[in-house]
Amino acid sequence: MKACAIPEDGLKGLKQNWRSDVVSGFLVFLLALPLSLGIAKASEFPPAMGVLTAMIGGLFVSLFAGSRLTIKGPAAGLITICAGAVVEFGGGAEGWHLALGAIFVAAVLQMLFGFLRFGALSDFFPHSVVHGMLAAIGLIIFAKQIHMLLGIDPATLKGLELVELFGRIPSSIMHADSHVALVGVVSLAIIFGMPLLKIPGLKKVPAPMLVLLVAVPMALIMDFRHTEPVFDMVTIGSFWSNVGLNVDFSLIGTAVFWKYVLMFLFIGSLESLLTVKAVDGLDPWKRASNFNRDLVAVGAGNALSGLLGGLPMISEVARSSANVSFGARSRWSNFFHGLCLFIAMLLFIPVIEMIPNAALAALLIAVGYRLASPHEFFKVYRIGAEQLVIFVVTVLVTLSTDLLIGVGAGIATELTFNLVHRVPFGNFFKARYARSRQAGEQRIKVRGAAIFSNLLGFKKLFSQIDRSTRVTLDFSEAHLVDHTFMEFLSHLKEEFEHAGGVLIVTGFERFKPFSDHPLAARKRLPGNVQLA
Repeated sequence: MKACAIPEDGLKGLKQNWRSDVVSGFLVFLLALPLSLGIAKASEFPPAMGVLTAMIGGLFVSLFAGSRLTIKGPAAGLITICAGAVVEFGGGAEGWHLALGAIFVAAVLQMLFGFLRFGALSDFFPHSVVHGMLAAIGLIIFAKQIHMLLGIDPATLKGLELVELFGRIPSSIMHADSHVALVGVVSLAIIFGMPLLKIPGLKKVPAPMLVLLVAVPMALIMDFRHTEPVFDMVTIGSFWSNVGLNVDFSLIGTAVFWKYVLMFLFIGSLESLLTVKAVDGLDPWKRASNFNRDLVAVGAGNALSGLLGGLPMISEVARSSANVSFGARSRWSNFFHGLCLFIAMLLFIPVIEMIPNAALAALLIAVGYRLASPHEFFKVYRIGAEQLVIFVVTVLVTLSTDLLIGVGAGIATELTFNLVHRVPFGNFFKARYARSRQAGEQRIKVRGAAIFSNLLGFKKLFSQIDRSTRVTLDFSEAHLVDHTFMEFLSHLKEEFEHAGGVLIVTGFERFKPFSDHPLAARKRLPGNVQLA
């Protein structure tokens, strides 16, 4: 088999690629186990239910998903929604069962979205809004998990708003449990220190696994099981007896139930689709995923997970990108990661219960930092000041209200900028262009504005065009092209190049970019002014 040959799919792919996929699946399992436990605990679910979710994502969803290299499982991005649902539905076991009802209904709608071919709807969300949403989630994760890392009793934090959680940090530091905090700080040092070490082969070891290899012995030496409160250790109990029909639809007629259905549906679907798109870009063979099929598969997995007691799953970006870097070749790496989780819950629950929760909190804080690091703010600013405004508005409104309102505020801000740039209302949602063919070459002349809200029309146009042909995209009659469209254009060029075709972009000579970033939005200069 040639190295450049595209790996087979299905049973042929299993026979062809099982060696590399077993190795990758096992390494992803080492990453997924502690993260799944931590995400479930932070979501107010029984910790092992996170493992159940990842297990379903691997053993079940992988078999008919529309993407080949993504890993399905619980995600940090849905922690705030899950925890909010459990708390608003009454908390504890009752809140968990009622939240499962919302997850199941959202899953059915998610499958319907896939069957109706709504997978392309992810393109309607401006990139700065999506990144702002993720940054807000990162800040929320940090505000909640820093107290867990310091050994603070979670019961003392119940009902606190986000601002209050941030305000409690100095008090938590002053009243930290020194032994628990030591485990947490050492875990953070490992996560953030590993990239700085230039030790050969160390980068191949998943950071979460190294954290556990250090944190578990520390907890054993300090005898956490007997000297620390119960909330400082992972507790799984009788996992298999808890897996059953746990869903409760008692609140299906209430507004709060449907609020969380919509959140699980839109935020979960959006995150999952964006991850599939990102991992397609990482795929060494540049295979294109079927977004609608993947949405149906994830919806089916969420329905099963909701029925049995698990969290909602998505195509998770950190585990998926690790899967690619570990050398995965097909969907079977996701399957083997699920199989390893299944075996762990069969044979190694006593070992898993040796994990201190401070180590899981450190892993989640690292995830939160990656989502909301200062670098993310600077990266958005480099694209353009208006993108930073959209990003910050999304973050602030999300933190002060909830995810749906925050995303809506970000989209409204982007639309307002487009109004300021004199985009006609009729052009907001309709792609305007002229298509012609000359000497065997297709020519598309874009008119008016090419922006996030009419991108679906342009995507529909390009879905009809063979990527192995020669196409000229002319912007000489356009007056505004936004950042989201420039991102789309960049990916489109890569698709043409990979397929052996050519996409020529012309007409930007009289446009002024909003920043020096190559993907910055740009606006046509007035009159006959032309950039040098």
